[in-house]
Amino acid sequence: MNKIIAIDQSTSSTKAMLFDEQCKMLARCHVDHQQYYPQAGWVEHDAEEIYLNTVEAIRQLIDQSLIIDHSPLTIDHSSLSIDHSFDAPANVQCSMFNVQSSNVQYSLAITNQRETVVVWDKTTGKPVYHALVWQDNRGAELCQQLKDQGESGRVFEKSGLLIDPNFSATGVRWILDNVEGAKQDAKDGKLLMGTIETWLIWKLTGGKSFYTDTTNASRTMLFNIHTMDWDDDLLDIFQIPRSMLAQVLPCDAVFGETTVEGLFDKPIPIAGVLGDSHGALVGQMCFTKGSGKVTYGTGSSVMVNIGEEPLPAPEGLVTSVGFSALGRHFYGFEGNIYSTGATLKWIADQLKLVNAPSEMEAEATTVDSTNGVYIVPAFAGMGAPWWKPNAKAGVVGMTFSTTRAHFLRAALESIAYQVKDLIEVMAKGTGGKLSEICADGGPTKNHFLMQFQADLLDSPVVCTEVEDASALGAVIMNGFARKIWTSFDDVVGLRKVTQVIQPHHTDDMDLLYQGWRRAVEQIIQ
Repeated sequence: MNKIIAIDQSTSSTKAMLFDEQCKMLARCHVDHQQYYPQAGWVEHDAEEIYLNTVEAIRQLIDQSLIIDHSPLTIDHSSLSIDHSFDAPANVQCSMFNVQSSNVQYSLAITNQRETVVVWDKTTGKPVYHALVWQDNRGAELCQQLKDQGESGRVFEKSGLLIDPNFSATGVRWILDNVEGAKQDAKDGKLLMGTIETWLIWKLTGGKSFYTDTTNASRTMLFNIHTMDWDDDLLDIFQIPRSMLAQVLPCDAVFGETTVEGLFDKPIPIAGVLGDSHGALVGQMCFTKGSGKVTYGTGSSVMVNIGEEPLPAPEGLVTSVGFSALGRHFYGFEGNIYSTGATLKWIADQLKLVNAPSEMEAEATTVDSTNGVYIVPAFAGMGAPWWKPNAKAGVVGMTFSTTRAHFLRAALESIAYQVKDLIEVMAKGTGGKLSEICADGGPTKNHFLMQFQADLLDSPVVCTEVEDASALGAVIMNGFARKIWTSFDDVVGLRKVTQVIQPHHTDDMDLLYQGWRRAVEQIIQ
């Protein structure tokens, strides 16, 4: 019997999930990691903490599920190179779903937060600096310089991306320019760089496997989506040596073997790797041209499959590799929103208006509207379709009559408005209104948000059985890699729709959206 452990390494936590070959989730466990904000607009993660948490999440999954017998895992925290204290993960949450002990063959699949980038010494295996997160804005000045130098067209033509600090290249460049000795070490071939999946694969295999996949590569501003390889011109623009870069494989490849720090007596394969938004596209079975999805997470991604030709994206969007599988490359139009779930977490953690984001719906629905309040959550700038990296968050329309309920409702509505911004542009680029939107992510449990989203889009919102669609996408790629499935038709039937939320469109929706657009214009001026 084959069981697949899917790692979903997201912006706020690392989840380990156990699936069977019918794509049924059997167990789930997650460990949160710390967020670092050294100054305004800077966002960092400790890459070694993320690796330790990945091992810990897998260990907890195994332990809680009673899958195999194993000795307790000892993690040497003294090996951390980052100068701060770090305790073993305390906030570990697990769920079990009828897992039975049996003789099982295991494999590991990975989906990950994209663009977040690590630079490390290939001899010591230590990062030279914290990982720079996709939300990090310190590359904005370099981006503006490159735009002023007229590089926007060349970068867009080759990579499909707009010049923006959201993508990995400027983070790598900043590290090389600002960490003592890093630039020379990179030139001497001593340093490696990679997005989170590359870092995890390298660590899990003891430095034997140095790979990335086409989806994550396509989000760096260094990858040519036409040649499907790293591009020398792009590397030259950002002054990054090719020696730092991993070999690029399709999503349905085998990326190496691991014992997960001795948790398994024999190495198990790492098979099936792709970025989280791309994983959701696959997990929602968007295998045909014109099908699309919305992933609601810390940020949110709207992506539509545009087929096997890398078309130039409409203004405000980008073209990425949607997924590579079964010998074919599929591309997608995509827009990314920087702060959706992050806004709700900020309200809970920083403002303390609620104990947890899950509490917001109950109070937000005690009022019929926001009473004219709009929250524009440009905490890390505004992403697509605005692309205003220097914008700051703001609240528009508050009066003395504004209550906490109005504020909470405005925060929830801000998510739907940002998705609407992208869908409007995307529909024009694909020739018309999308027939339906497949939705995934934790906020899909928020009934008010999903209904408001359907009403605002005037389109059905389809929610599927698996909340963690990104992980399911990695599992599907794992199955392709190991020949469990040999065609897209083999897995399409595994998609299970839990609810289809029909829109109740009224003229109020148009007026509310017009108010949102006016609020955004005030913030980004």
